[in-house]
Amino acid sequence: MNTVRKIVVGIDGSQSSINALAWALREAKRHSAALHVVHVWSLPPVVDPMGVAIFSPIEELESAAQGVMKHVMETVKSLVGDTAVTSSVERGSAAQHLLDAASTADMVVVGRRGHGGFLGLLIGSVAEQIAHHAKCPAVIVPL
Repeated sequence: MNTVRKIVVGIDGSQSSINALAWALREAKRHSAALHVVHVWSLPPVVDPMGVAIFSPIEELESAAQGVMKHVMETVKSLVGDTAVTSSVERGSAAQHLLDAASTADMVVVGRRGHGGFLGLLIGSVAEQIAHHAKCPAVIVPL
């Protein structure tokens, strides 16, 4: 009996997330499951020397996020084959959006390390949140 019908995978454009997507695609094929690819971006505040917060135009950030999704999907297009793949680009907390998407999935997949700022960590903060809070099996793909 095939119990894996939907897999959610989080990407951020890093090599780790591309590896996670490739792994998830192979697993989706193995189970004839649908795959949903999620990329989440946030509005990073920049503070000038006078202490005033400056924000980049939202349209530019959204466009850049769409570009990340397009680039990553192009990178793995040879693996897609006949797998049903959907994607979404969301704004907000990566961990929360992935957990929300995974609430209707049979598996959630992320890379071990993304583009986060704490390079010395063995596991990224998003991967850690997924591992601790996902309601379905979580796979953290190593580099």
